[in-house]
Amino acid sequence: MMSGLLLLRALRAALPGAAAVVRRLRTAAPRPVFAKELFLGTLRKEEVFPYPEISNEELEEINQFVGPVEKFFNEEVDSKKIDQDAKIPPETLKGLKDLGLFGMQIPEEYGGLGLSNTMYARLGEITSSDGSIAVTLAAHQAIGLKGILIAGTDEQKAKYLPRLASGEHIAAFCLTEPGSGSDAASIQTRATLSEDGKYFLLNGSKVWISNGGLASIFTVFARTEVVDKDGQLKDKITAFIVERDFGGVTHGKPEDKLGIRGSNTCEVHFENTKVPIENVIGEVGGGFKVAMNILNSGRFSMGSASAGMIKKLIEMTAEYACTRKQFDKKLSEFGLIQEKFCFMAVKAYVMESMAYLTAGMMDRPGFPDCSVEAAMVKVFSSEGAWACVSEALQILGGLGYMKDYPYERYLRDTRILLIFEGTNEILRMYIALTGMQYAGKILTDKIKEIKKGNVGVALGEFLSKLQDIMGRKVDYGLVGDRGVVHPSLQESGKKLEENIYYFGATVRGLLSRFGKTIVEEQLVLKRVADIVINLYAMTAAISRASRSISIGLRNHDHEVLLTNIFCTEAYFKNNYAMTQLEKYADENLDDSIKKAAKQVLEKRAYTCSHPLDRTF
Repeated sequence: MMSGLLLLRALRAALPGAAAVVRRLRTAAPRPVFAKELFLGTLRKEEVFPYPEISNEELEEINQFVGPVEKFFNEEVDSKKIDQDAKIPPETLKGLKDLGLFGMQIPEEYGGLGLSNTMYARLGEITSSDGSIAVTLAAHQAIGLKGILIAGTDEQKAKYLPRLASGEHIAAFCLTEPGSGSDAASIQTRATLSEDGKYFLLNGSKVWISNGGLASIFTVFARTEVVDKDGQLKDKITAFIVERDFGGVTHGKPEDKLGIRGSNTCEVHFENTKVPIENVIGEVGGGFKVAMNILNSGRFSMGSASAGMIKKLIEMTAEYACTRKQFDKKLSEFGLIQEKFCFMAVKAYVMESMAYLTAGMMDRPGFPDCSVEAAMVKVFSSEGAWACVSEALQILGGLGYMKDYPYERYLRDTRILLIFEGTNEILRMYIALTGMQYAGKILTDKIKEIKKGNVGVALGEFLSKLQDIMGRKVDYGLVGDRGVVHPSLQESGKKLEENIYYFGATVRGLLSRFGKTIVEEQLVLKRVADIVINLYAMTAAISRASRSISIGLRNHDHEVLLTNIFCTEAYFKNNYAMTQLEKYADENLDDSIKKAAKQVLEKRAYTCSHPLDRTF
């Protein structure tokens, strides 16, 4: 019998114009950034309007994959058993391998499916129906083998990718250590070059490694001695491909986790493991950059995965709400229940819009840097998924809390999304600081030009300030006769334009006020990140809904409704956050918050007297 992977390849070959569908290396001039420009109050609408589309051939191709994968997850995956046994059965793993799901983004020349980012996101909607499987697959290809894919040599790719694509070998990503979590640069695992210079001796321990007990191939990050440009000996991080067969590789027992219980998570130890010098990924000393590129490239898919899960939750919960009666009325007739369904639908729509916009941008020629966009998708969708699962469980009431139903499992599985692949706190700092740094450099260059006597730049700045004083009409070309936004979304488009302009002004004010010390102002940066995440979310939803109504997709009026609800709420949240960021704003309680936290942390306890205490 033909395996699932071979069957899918045969179907692909049968598609009209199949030869043209193969995705080759994309080469073009680097594309301008989108998210970073928002920090300047600039909207590069050509990057996000119209909403990305895939060709009919690609659509047919992805649909050939969707059917078999959905069938497998519906009929062959027992999520309750996986959760209870804390293990994915061997036959389920075999089925995933046969479908080619261990090689989704590995090029066809190395035995993979060679899917684009958009196609990968689409399959992620289905695989996310089981959290343990989703994590196992993501740990393997989104991070485990991604270093070989994006920074490996041709020899490394030819040697390792074919067996990783088939699932014969499973990959793991080894960065986290007992003393270094979010602070990846502080790892202590060490690789020492042998005297003959032919191999490194690797020693150290890694913790919380997904697939750690299953993997044959590890991407490992370790400290190495490097001679810098000045001839000084320095410690720098290097990335290595480590085979379990090299020897000295052991792992601990699987961790007993709150959620994603079927995924394998354990400690991995390296003791005098001999790693050939040709197994360095990238350059010796260039490992930190490799690690960041790996993590940055995979985060976007959390949006489609989370949306897929929430859409399934909405179906299951709506069935219950439309049949359960209380006080002689169906639950679905109560306003507070309706509010929850609206909340879930809006979140699913927006995170899906963000994910596929980002995937489409990443699939364009020119290797665009979408690391900020991908981080924004991860933060928004992980927090949205957690909130939606909580609301779904609330609708079910007591039933939702019972293990006979999947809601409590979804709740446990979802909580990790806010923690791994970069905690949301760290990612908010990354989003804000990356954008602020980008804006700061450009604004500094402008100031230098003005100081040099560049009349054009000085006049431009003066006129901009004058327009602000006199009441500026913000127009980025989104709305109006020549606008790219559909008329039914005009109000949302105007709100987005206004928010973007005043966000740019807010960023300029913050850079002027804090300068380089902005790095230490985490509560300020959190608000900056939240605003720009909302701006990107508004952009994605408006662009998608405009496309849907323009081409006449079914239920496009529902998309417009969800978009307008989200954009109106986000607009007022952004305005309030920008008000809080003004100097001496009464709405800003940062100093009080820090003072209260300091008093608690100094005592390492809740310090208030008990309400029953007395002094007499």
